[in-house]
Amino acid sequence: TFMNCAPCGLLVSELSVPVPWGEIRGKIWGPHHGHPVLCLHGWADNCGSFNTLIPLLPKGNGRTQAFQKSKAYSLGCFKLQLFLCVRMECMGEYSIVHHKSGGHVAGMFSALYPEMVDALIFLDCFWVLPTDSQTETPTMIRQGIEELVQYEKKAKEKRVYTYEKAVERLLAANSSLSTASVHILLERGLVQVENGFVFSRDLRVNFKNIVRLSLEQSLEMLSRIQASVLAVLAQDGCYKSLSEPSQNNFTSTLLQFLRDRNHTVVTVAGDHHTHLNTPEVVASLISEFLQKKKVPLST
Repeated sequence: TFMNCAPCGLLVSELSVPVPWGEIRGKIWGPHHGHPVLCLHGWADNCGSFNTLIPLLPKGNGRTQAFQKSKAYSLGCFKLQLFLCVRMECMGEYSIVHHKSGGHVAGMFSALYPEMVDALIFLDCFWVLPTDSQTETPTMIRQGIEELVQYEKKAKEKRVYTYEKAVERLLAANSSLSTASVHILLERGLVQVENGFVFSRDLRVNFKNIVRLSLEQSLEMLSRIQASVLAVLAQDGCYKSLSEPSQNNFTSTLLQFLRDRNHTVVTVAGDHHTHLNTPEVVASLISEFLQKKKVPLST
């Protein structure tokens, strides 16, 4: 989703960027001029994830085609998508707002191409969490490969739902979504077929990511980000579960690393989809951050 920060009313149009395997699709909010703010949704969401937030900001997977057969999704693949999208649009320097896995992709992209990103906003995420390279990585890589192999052996017919059952399915799989938010995501998340609806997302996004980083690699990549960073963490979101001793002991190290470099880390009330369920909780923080960083507004 691209948002142009211009003071006029918000216009919404479809975005389609050709890539080697098909098209990357999204929405453009606002006019096509102005400073571009690129909004990246989470792993299994779609650009509707920002429907309620964007109208509150400074004015200004759903329908993207799936990868070809036997192609595994990974953070590397998504960084390639982002690079192709940005380069083909030729819009210069970007500010990026991102949620969940979108934050992982945007963070890595900002480290690899620091000259292309001036401001970086994490929504209930803050980096690609590393793994213990000596014990976890081989197991996770193997699991990701096996999941892809088994998927390719199975029939590819998607399950057909009534709209009501699709709502139930998404609510059951995402406890942090409100019913209203589910309806928003299903606007782009469903495709109507003869007997009902099928989910448009590619099931391969649920497989284990086969590209892993150690803590040392994560810190090195973080150090390469030149953009100003705002990390907005939800009290009952990913930060809560990742802060538990049984989950991941890297969380505090990564957050302190951001603070030591004068980046901003804020905790707000809410859960993982606060930016969609109750966008007013984060909108003022994002607006103030973008304006403080002198993200230029169009006239």
